[in-house]
Amino acid sequence: MRMIENIISDRGSKYSVSGGAVGSRADVDAFLKALKKNKKYAKATHNSWGALLPDGPLKSDDGEAGAGNIILKMLEISGQSGHVIVVTRWYGGKHLGGDRFRHVTEACRIYLQDL
Repeated sequence: MRMIENIISDRGSKYSVSGGAVGSRADVDAFLKALKKNKKYAKATHNSWGALLPDGPLKSDDGEAGAGNIILKMLEISGQSGHVIVVTRWYGGKHLGGDRFRHVTEACRIYLQDL
């Protein structure tokens, strides 16, 4: 599991990104369970994720509408199949509007740049 914390901060909201190799839905579930063993991540407002698996793409917005699709798109562009990326957001009290999509994209870019 690779975790990069506190990569983006905007109007009180904070973002982190995590990821790792997965081969099945069960692997994704195990990854999310391991991530959420850390109380900080378990209490996050959103743990949006996407994964490109042999059976096809999977995603969850976790309340951050559209975030899963952005993560899948970034995985597809980078050619990273068999991988899950989780973008975590701790809500800071102010709505970010469309900027939240930019932050999810940037979080994925930061994660993918060193793979």
